[in-house]
Formats: sequence, C-alpha cells, structure tokens
Amino acid sequence: MNPILINRTRTLVYLVLWLSIAVLLTVILTPSGTGLSPIEAFAITLPMCLLYAFICQAAWYLCKAIPLSESALPRLVATHAAAAFTSAALWYALSLAWASVLEAAVPFESLGPRYRAAGPILFFAGLLLFVLAIVFNYLLITFESSQRAENKALELQVLAREAELRALRAQIDPHFLFNSLNSINALIMADPAAARRMCVLLADFLRGCLKLGSEDRIRLAEEIHLAENYLDIEKVRLGSRLTVERSIDTQCENCRVPPLILQPLVENAITHGIAPMLDGGTVRIEARQYGSNVKILIENPFERESCRTNGTGVGIRNVRMRLTNLFNGDARIDVKEDVNENRGRFRVELQLPCIES
Repeated sequence: MNPILINRTRTLVYLVLWLSIAVLLTVILTPSGTGLSPIEAFAITLPMCLLYAFICQAAWYLCKAIPLSESALPRLVATHAAAAFTSAALWYALSLAWASVLEAAVPFESLGPRYRAAGPILFFAGLLLFVLAIVFNYLLITFESSQRAENKALELQVLAREAELRALRAQIDPHFLFNSLNSINALIMADPAAARRMCVLLADFLRGCLKLGSEDRIRLAEEIHLAENYLDIEKVRLGSRLTVERSIDTQCENCRVPPLILQPLVENAITHGIAPMLDGGTVRIEARQYGSNVKILIENPFERESCRTNGTGVGIRNVRMRLTNLFNGDARIDVKEDVNENRGRFRVELQLPCIES
C-alpha cells in the first residue's frame, strides 16, 4: 500500500498540499485571457486537484515496479513519460467533463468554451505535477530503503552484542565451576566434611546464579551477596588463610548492576592472590556512591613471584568487555598494583552509573 495512505496524518498533509496547488492553479487561470472568474476557476481546479492527487498515487506503484538502480535509462524515461502524458490527458479530459457539468448545474454561462481556452495550461500542469510525483516517490522509496537498512544494521548490532554478552557469561560460569570442582576434589580425601560443606555452599551459590544471572540487572546488594557466597566456598578450602573485609555504603545497595560482574574479580583475587600465599591474606570489598556513579573496590595482597607465574586469568578481561558492551563507555575498570619488595597489593576498581530503576 502507498506509504502516504497508510497514515492519516500523512494523507491529511498530502491533501492540504494539493489544496494549495488548486489555489495556485486558480491564480494562474484567472488572468490567462480565458475570462474565468476566480470562483469559476476554483470550482473547477479544487475537485480536479483532489482527483489528480489520487491519480498521482499511481506513480508510487510505477516507481516500485521500475527501480532506479535496476532499470535502463531509455526504459525509465519512456515509461514515465508515457505515464505522465496519459495521466495529464486523462486529467484534462475529466476537467472538461466537469466544466460541462458545472455549466449545466450552476449558472456559469458558457463555462465550457471559456475553460477550453485554458486547456494547454491544465495539460502541462498535469504533466509537471505527475513528474514531480515520480521524483517525490523515488525519494520516498530511497529514504525508506535507507531506513530499513539502518534498522537492519541496528538489529544485527544488537544481536551481535547480545551474543557476545552470552559468550562472555558462558566463559565465566565454567571457569568458576572448574576451579570449584578442583577444590572439592582436593578436599575429598583430606577433609571429607569440608568437601561436603563446600558442595552445599556451591549448590546454594549456583542456585543464586541461576535465579539472578538470567536478569539484565540486579541490585548491588544482591551482587555483593553472590560474591560473598563465593568467598564462603573458598573459606572452606583455605580456612583461616582467608579473611574478608566488607565496607558497603547503604546508599548504593539499590544501584542496578550486571549480574556476576564481581564474581570473576573475587575469584581472581583468591586464585592469583590469596591461594598461593602460605599465610594467606585479606580480600577487601568496598562500595561507595559518588554522585551519579557507584565505585566498587576489590583489593587483595599477592606475592610477586606467584603472580608472575599464574598471570591474571580471564576474569578482568571478561569484566572489561562486558562493561564496554553494556555501558558504551559510561563505565570503566581500573587495575593497580602496589609492589613492595616481594609482596604487593592488587586493586581493582569498578565505576558504574548508579541506576536504581
């Protein structure tokens, strides 16, 4: 269906435009030597312009049938010239019939003969208007094609981003599960009770991940609770070697954050910081609100040699990629190492927009 007719507002604007054309033709016909008065000229041009407005709608279907990019120039010119000539001739013939009807129904003396003198003006106006309709419809088709291509590109971009986020999340979950199962395997012979407790804690943690991980955003309080559940699992394995400090500003607990955004970072703190150290250490989690942003700090000690050997894993890289895809540059992750002889402190700071809805 013609795009002008599918929208009531567009149709109304289109008809107003043709009403303006009727007024313009009335002004042209009145002093043309035909002897037509303004009322007589308008009585003919108004209904005829409204009729021609719908005749010109055929130009849209013609333009769709003969695309500019797929049609030879001679065929394009010949087809549209024939269509314009036929439409203008039909319009002029119908206007003559309408003038005869007006002459018989309304006391417009000898309106028909006087109107015929304006025939060339009406015929060439019809040609010009149909050509303009062709140009307008080609522009409209080009614009709609551009809009469809742009919308398709945006849809593909969104799908690609969603696929990348799903892939990143799929990398995080197996990575954590692999490490947890290895820890349980190591405890089975050395401390069966601890292995059973770790299985229970792991089941609770995974249940929380399934419940909250399917959402796009969760409360920061829920995200920190998931991170603490993970640390509880690691406490079973590491015992007194692991301690946790928590300092959370209650003002930012309702900020919405991506689920499982902290878990890879606390896992990184344990795997590459606390676990290789004989005397262990403290993982510190801090969250504060600064204006419209929330800052989350995760800090842990590390041994220089063990860190160099084990590397930093995939956790920080995955978090950075997720922040880039989800926040388009409005969020960031900063990593800092403070090294003193063989030991140091590893700090990861997230800064996210605090959105509570």
